[in-house]
Amino acid sequence: AEATSRFGLGEAVEDLPEEGPLEVRETVRAFNLMRGRLDRYVRDRTTMLAAVSHDLRTPITSLRLHAELVENPEAKVKIYAALDEMQRMIEDTLAFIREDMQREETRKVDLNALIDSVAADLAELGHDIEVTESNRVLIICRPVALRRALRNLLENAATYGTRASVRTERDDAAIHIVIEDEGPGIPEEDLERVFDPFVRLEASRNRDTGGSGLGLAIARSIVRGHGGGVLLGNRAKFALQSRGKGA
Repeated sequence: AEATSRFGLGEAVEDLPEEGPLEVRETVRAFNLMRGRLDRYVRDRTTMLAAVSHDLRTPITSLRLHAELVENPEAKVKIYAALDEMQRMIEDTLAFIREDMQREETRKVDLNALIDSVAADLAELGHDIEVTESNRVLIICRPVALRRALRNLLENAATYGTRASVRTERDDAAIHIVIEDEGPGIPEEDLERVFDPFVRLEASRNRDTGGSGLGLAIARSIVRGHGGGVLLGNRAKFALQSRGKGA
């Protein structure tokens, strides 16, 4: 039961010894087979995606060379902009895959200290983020991955919402990281769509106003890998639904 729980949270779990009564041995054998198959499936899919992303660099380079032959200056600028966008998407995808393939080990960390560190780094870049101080909250996680998820969420809130605040809350069931901003909100029909890879509501894809549209998708993937979830909502309606816990 402990191994199943840990495996469900994304931790590395070795094969369990097949010992005990027949029923126990069969259950353990089934678990070991499932774990091995899932590991191979994830590894194969990740490797394939990395290979495809890497191989896309070659046609992009070729297209850049062909773009030099375009005589219309305005068309040439648009072609280069599209190629730059594709290049950024590939680099962001490869960066995420590299981190995922490293299979970071889990360890115990202070969640609030991790949040403070991320907020301080973003503050140095000019983002306005307020952190509500609270007692230590010790969790077992993959700290590098979780740090990236927190950075993506806080940076998104501070960029599109002018300023952001973050606090942790705890109940008997879970630990909640509550991030609020002062932005105009998101249309209800887009609240789930923004978690799809490469989806951005700000359509220009200018690096000054956002990235490639992978930030929220990566954040949700990492948090789900820790057994949690990311819920997005507009503050007034969300606060009512969650009994005042924020959005």
